[in-house]
Formats: sequence, structure tokens, C-alpha cells
Amino acid sequence: MVARGRREHGSGLVNGGTAPTGGGAARGGAAAAPAAAPAPAVPAVPPAALRGSRPSSRVLLVGAALVLALLAAILASVALGSQPVPWPDVLAVLREPGTTEASAIVWDMRVPRTVLGLLVGIALGVAGALTQAHTRNPLADPGLLGVTSGAACAVVLAIHVLGVTSPSGAVGFALVGALCAGGIVVVLSQRIRVLAPGVTLVLTGSIVTALLASVTSGVLLLDRTTMDVFRFWSIGSLVGRGPEVIWTVAPFLLLGLLLAVVNAPTLGALELGDELGVSLGRHVVRDRLIGLLAVTLLAGAATAACGSIAFVGLAATHAATRLGLGGPAWRIPVAGLCGAVLVLGADVVGRLAPATSEIQVGIVIALVGAPLFVVLARGYLGDRS
Repeated sequence: MVARGRREHGSGLVNGGTAPTGGGAARGGAAAAPAAAPAPAVPAVPPAALRGSRPSSRVLLVGAALVLALLAAILASVALGSQPVPWPDVLAVLREPGTTEASAIVWDMRVPRTVLGLLVGIALGVAGALTQAHTRNPLADPGLLGVTSGAACAVVLAIHVLGVTSPSGAVGFALVGALCAGGIVVVLSQRIRVLAPGVTLVLTGSIVTALLASVTSGVLLLDRTTMDVFRFWSIGSLVGRGPEVIWTVAPFLLLGLLLAVVNAPTLGALELGDELGVSLGRHVVRDRLIGLLAVTLLAGAATAACGSIAFVGLAATHAATRLGLGGPAWRIPVAGLCGAVLVLGADVVGRLAPATSEIQVGIVIALVGAPLFVVLARGYLGDRS
């Protein structure tokens, strides 16, 4: 009886309750069940960042393939064109520039064109990924912020009022117009609190875009000369942009890329919504302003340099999503690489496609990028359903 009472007393201590008396156990007619052993402690799950700190073999393989594709696009852009130059001559003039015709074609025409296409492709790809992350809309595009329409309106006014005719002369006006339009959209979207921030941003951008497009259309309809000059800028082209255009837009592109790098770690929290972002300790308004400023700088500088090039931000971001190399932070650099491959590849196709002249890169991307985007979007939506 003593041993039985001790077992019950030990059971009560193990279970965290009061020890029952021996008499109560006897009245129950049965001995108390032995205490169960405590469950082993479950190890804490490491954070997602720690779980993904070591890249898998698939990530390394896909990343290496993407870098190789970019290198192939750069080499093709330097070596191929409407004026054929043998590959040994291309290598020779790259090693030692001279005064030959091959050197003039490679260094004066193709190398600046390749550098500009690389910068513009990276800028539009990164801007597209940032836009979709901040609006939480897989169909969003940098042009949704009014940047493209602002640049176009400024160029039209510069041609009509000041008589600007060259692409290099229109770069400064396009950049100012893009930055002003993007700034107006960002400021207005932050002051309107009726709808969700992403929806408000999209609607504000659509309204500003429609307003600026109406001004542009009105000027073009009234002045045929302005229309003739503007149509060569509006289709999107890398032709006729010398090193001075690159040096003009490069500081804005670099600043936009720097802001994108700063903003990338915050995208995971922002994609969950403002409430959850605040609960995770993020300053949502500041993070969104940094991201939208990066989009304005990147898309505005790219549009100012080459004109309006559609579908790059959309297609590059969906390609980065389909590759699945990581979360929102990793999607930014991957989208930039995909955008560069798309722009350089489309430019090479435009040089080689016709027999007499070149097709501008904006037209090639519109023809190739639209079906590509439909395929990528169908796959993305199919995975979500």
C-alpha cells in the first residue's frame, strides 16, 4: 500500500497535478496508470533565409545557363549585323582597334549599341520586377506608373516648341518628363487612402498616363512635322545612340539599380500586404517610396535613351518567376539578366531579319515578346490555380 501510494504520488508530480490519496485510489477500484514519458523536444525550424543560404545544384545550373545566354547575346550583338564582318576580323579589332572599316563598324556602331542594349534591358527587367512586387499585380508594367507617357509627352513638346530633332537631343527632355510623371503618380498615390495601396497606385498611374497621352496625341495631330520626327523615337530603337546618350543616362540607371538593391530585401514583407509588413517591423511607406523611385529612375532613363520598348519588364519578370531561383529578392537580378538577354537578342534578330534594312528593337520585342508573355503568364496562372 505504501508502494502504491508512492507510485500515485509520483504520477501526480509528473502530470503536474495534486497527488491523489491512497483511499481515493482504493475507492476507484483500480490502480492509477503509470505516468507517460514526456515527449522529446521538437527542434526549432530554422528561418527561411538560413534554409536557403546554400544554393542547390539546380539554382547553380540555371544561373550558369542564364549567364552563358547573356554572354552569347553580347557576342552575337558585337559580331552580327546588317553589314557582315568576318569573325576573325571582329576578334582582331576587339584586341587592337584601328582605322579599318571593320574597326569602325565594331567600335563605333556595335559596341555602343551593345552596351546601351545591355543597360536598357537590365533596367527594364529590374523595373518590371519591382513594379509587380510593389503593386502585387503579375500583369503590372513600369509604364503603368506614367513614366513612358511622361517621357513621350516631354519629347513631343521639345520637338514642337524647341525644334529638337536628334535622339541625343531628346534624351534630356525625355528623362525630365519621365521623372516628373513618375513623381506625380507616386505623390498622388500616397495621398489617396481610399483603396489598397497597390490598387491606388495602378489607378493613379492609369489616370496620369491617359492625361499625358491625350496631350501627346493632340500635339501630334496638329503638327505633322512633329509626328514625323517623333515616330522614329516612339518605336524604340538602339540605332543612332552614341556614347553621349549612354553617359547621359548612366548615372540615373546606376542610382536606380542601387535603390533596387536596397529595396530588394523588403519585397518579401511587402508582398504579404501592408498590415503584415508593419507587423514584421518594416516601414512600409518608406520601403514603397524607395522601390517606386527606383522604378521611375530605371524605366525613365531607359525610355529616354531608346524610346518606348514594351513587354520587356513583363516578360523578364515572368521568366524570372518561372525559373524559380529564389524569393522576391532574387527575382530582381534574375529579371534584369532576362531583360538584357531579351533586348540584345531582339536587336540581333532585327538586324538579320530583313534583306535591305533593319527592324527596330521595339517592333521585334512587340512581335516576339507578346506571344512569349502569353505563354509565361498562362504557365504562371496555371501554377497558381
